[in-house]
Amino acid sequence: MPGIANGTRVIALVGPAGAGKTSVAEAMLFAAGATDRHGSPANGTSIGDSSPESRSRGGSTELNLYNFDYLDDRFALIDCPGSIGFAADGARAIAVADMAIVVVDPDSARAPLAAPALRMLDELGIPHLIFVNRIDQAHGRIRDLLSALQPMSVSPLIARQIPIREGDKVTGFVDLALERAFHYLPGKDSEQIEIPSELQERETQARTQMLEQLADHDDELLEQLLMDQTPEQDRILKDLARETSESLGVPVLFGSGGSGWGIGRLLKALRHEAPGPQGSADRLGVNNPALYAFKVNNGGSIGRLALARVLGGRISEGSELKTASGETTRLGTLFTVQGEKTQKVSEARDGDIVAIAKVEGVKAGEWLSTAAAPPPVEISYPPRNCAFAIEPADRKDDVRLSGALHKLLEEDPSLALEQDDEAHEMRLKGVNDEHLNTVLARLKRRYGVEVKSRPPSIGYRESIRRSVTQKGRHKKQSGGHGQFGDVIIEVKPLPRGAGFQFKESISGGAIPRQWFPAVEQGVRDAMVKGPFGFPVVDVAVNLIDGSYHSVDSSELAFRLAGRLAMLEALAAASPHLLEPVHRLTVVCPSSATSRVSSAVASRRGQMLGMGPRDGWTGWDRVEALIPETELTGLEAELRSQSQGLASYEAEFDHLAELNGTLADKVVQQRTPELA
Repeated sequence: MPGIANGTRVIALVGPAGAGKTSVAEAMLFAAGATDRHGSPANGTSIGDSSPESRSRGGSTELNLYNFDYLDDRFALIDCPGSIGFAADGARAIAVADMAIVVVDPDSARAPLAAPALRMLDELGIPHLIFVNRIDQAHGRIRDLLSALQPMSVSPLIARQIPIREGDKVTGFVDLALERAFHYLPGKDSEQIEIPSELQERETQARTQMLEQLADHDDELLEQLLMDQTPEQDRILKDLARETSESLGVPVLFGSGGSGWGIGRLLKALRHEAPGPQGSADRLGVNNPALYAFKVNNGGSIGRLALARVLGGRISEGSELKTASGETTRLGTLFTVQGEKTQKVSEARDGDIVAIAKVEGVKAGEWLSTAAAPPPVEISYPPRNCAFAIEPADRKDDVRLSGALHKLLEEDPSLALEQDDEAHEMRLKGVNDEHLNTVLARLKRRYGVEVKSRPPSIGYRESIRRSVTQKGRHKKQSGGHGQFGDVIIEVKPLPRGAGFQFKESISGGAIPRQWFPAVEQGVRDAMVKGPFGFPVVDVAVNLIDGSYHSVDSSELAFRLAGRLAMLEALAAASPHLLEPVHRLTVVCPSSATSRVSSAVASRRGQMLGMGPRDGWTGWDRVEALIPETELTGLEAELRSQSQGLASYEAEFDHLAELNGTLADKVVQQRTPELA
């Protein structure tokens, strides 16, 4: 049958959070006979979203994998989290899918939420269709929804159906390719009916529009339309399959995952129009049997598993494959995955997704191949805009915490761990606070390690406003050799960002040269913690005079003398506080730009400019400077002002002087004794 491909076809379910992707997946499994009940994430009966974190959140926190057969064709589903905090979990898997279903809400006001998913699929070159979910709850027109979605898609949207309504409710659909009408039945397959008379004119207009879109890439079909000839149905179906697989058009279907409406039509569309694994192999440069490890799981009863897709042929348990570096590894036991359940298999067929045990050296994002490895798969991840300073609640858990974090970092490419030696903090960085809170919950559940978390310290600095000359003497006599060091230094402010300079201009041998490095080290010691308790920057020190003792002078004595002189000089040189300022780049829908700009300005942001986002219709790019301390909570605020779509990247730009009550508050928090 045309459109049927050999091997397992992998379909990724993508789209915004809350669109109902997992409900659609459960409905597909039930309609295909892969499960004997229609699972519901809301009722806790779904195969996917079974982790405690997903259940408590009411949404996906990790990708879900399923397999099913439909009319003798084999499919694998990748249900990807829609929330930005967990999107990275499915990013690598999406890149090796044959096709994607973009699940969207029927409300045209929520159409912009699909923009990131549609843009990603266009950039990756992955064929896709749109499934409008919860059509039984729709109130607006499908035409309005398509008009709102079209600017977000590079390829034209092709309406495959028009709704049948009774009052405000959608009760069925007309299939424009087949010219057949269907009435939804609760819990059953749709019933074919006659096309309602009041819809016949609308059906003719919509079908003509669909055929004209197909004719843009089929000269023979165009000629038939110009000659008022009726094209054969097989030709229309072939054109739909070709345009979908070649990303020349994006079919739009609708239904409801919760009630199962339209799911049979969706499965038939996948069967006829989804390209096979050879298309992905060609796109990814796979010329020999190979597998791509898109994720590592450490939390199951089997132990460490590498989740991978096989392309280019069959691969068996025990096969010896080469990594990109040329090293050879032997595959352990192979499993298929259905939600949280696994089943052992002896080999993986072309296109299959499998879990592989006992491949300790294999990392996520790595190809294993029988010959030369395919090119690396380029993936972009959301920026890490949130950080927690963490420590174990019980100090005895230090080692366990380290091991557990290593496993979680291996699983999640959007996590990072940093050690700040200055602040003596271990920092866990992630996409947002929802992401990090979920990671900490997983840490406690899986590994029994509870941690305390708090916002990380801000990297404040100190500098001075005026020049001073200061004497420092260290003298101590305690029997035997004493200690004596005597220095005079000039301390001057430097331009912002100049750092630290040290020189000497001593004449007449007041201090032997051998002690100069010790004086400099003493000065540096004093700069570690200035009068306000923060490191000192942007100062120049000149050693101009001093004295020594032929017996009691030593390296230690002059180091201590330099430190004393610098501490007193800093206190007398009008010290002031500096705060780190970051350069902020926000991208958001144009409808939210003014609100986003106001939110940034309210956080002491200095606007630098704004303009259209390159390549994104209806999106803007906002540039600003903002103090680091004001970044706390910014991600959540920007999303609340933009239907959850705004995102930002920030990087350190410069240090700026901080004065007034804000500076007083920082100093009081750092040194309560000065309050």
